[in-house]
Amino acid sequence: MTADQQELLFHRVVGAAPDLVFACLTDPDHLTAFWGPKGTTSPRESIEVDLRAGGVFTTLMVSDHDGSSYRMRAVYDEVDPPRRLAWTDVDTGLHTTVTFEDLGDGRTGVDIRQTHLPPGIRTQEAQAGFLSSLDRFDDHLADIASGRASR
Repeated sequence: MTADQQELLFHRVVGAAPDLVFACLTDPDHLTAFWGPKGTTSPRESIEVDLRAGGVFTTLMVSDHDGSSYRMRAVYDEVDPPRRLAWTDVDTGLHTTVTFEDLGDGRTGVDIRQTHLPPGIRTQEAQAGFLSSLDRFDDHLADIASGRASR
């Protein structure tokens, strides 16, 4: 997080080409495998993706522990496959931009920038949850590479 706590920046290098990485972040059949922090499930039927600028992106994250849920409702601001994806959460104003850099060796650099942070996102707990979601994303890509993914 920056010193003024106005943005969060995350960087990952994943073992997949940009086309696949982009597809995993935009296809409900992939999103259901990893969307949300560790300990949550995002049922396939709760995910809606209208992949165009102005289109909706909704998910429902359900706690595996107690069944409580959190719905994310967003609108895509930018859709530029496989280079860039951006959306704004309609309830909180949180803006997320994801850029994909082809590293030329079957790997992709993924940069995530979040701005207009609501107070709850600024906590260490929320950031740890987001990082665990990125870990689940890494695991999903590894499952695809090894042939273990059901997709």
